Amino acid sequence: MAETMTAGQAATRARILGAAADLFYERGVHAVGVNEIAARASASKLSLYRYFPSKELLVQAMLAEYSDRIHAWLDRETASAPPGPERVLSVFDLLIDWFARPGYHGCAVVNTATDTRANGEVAAIARRHLVRYRALLEDRLDGLGLTDPAAVARQLLLLIEGASVVTAIDGTPAAGQDARDAARRLLARA
Repeated sequence: MAETMTAGQAATRARILGAAADLFYERGVHAVGVNEIAARASASKLSLYRYFPSKELLVQAMLAEYSDRIHAWLDRETASAPPGPERVLSVFDLLIDWFARPGYHGCAVVNTATDTRANGEVAAIARRHLVRYRALLEDRLDGLGLTDPAAVARQLLLLIEGASVVTAIDGTPAAGQDARDAARRLLARA
């Protein structure tokens, strides 16, 4: 929103975003209506539409906020890892822990892009999410003397997103460790 919000308005908006994120992650964008989101957020439907004039705009705001939060978390939690391959593998270690948490249903960005058929702005947010992921991985690869760190970052991202999808479908976190093992081999050969 372009206008300045009061603390109460900001809190209501945040509750709506949080409720939408939880419900969309649990059941998918198309299975959740705005009435349910408003009820979960303890907000009126009028408030929901004040901050998000359409469900599509709510989905976009939720996804952008989620992507920002995930990237800040990944950066914060892996920034102090020791240099070298372990710095890259620290990303996988963090994700292995996440994959093992109860209620893990895969990457919310991938899920939302798939659920909405990667429509318009959702696809753009998903692309930015992947670009930021590759940038984080390239940063974690810094200092390894690779001839093409961008290519290695793309390959690592494929391992991460593949493990996320397999974990969500299989319901067990073993794919995270498999991806980490493959990443270690990839780094040894790169």
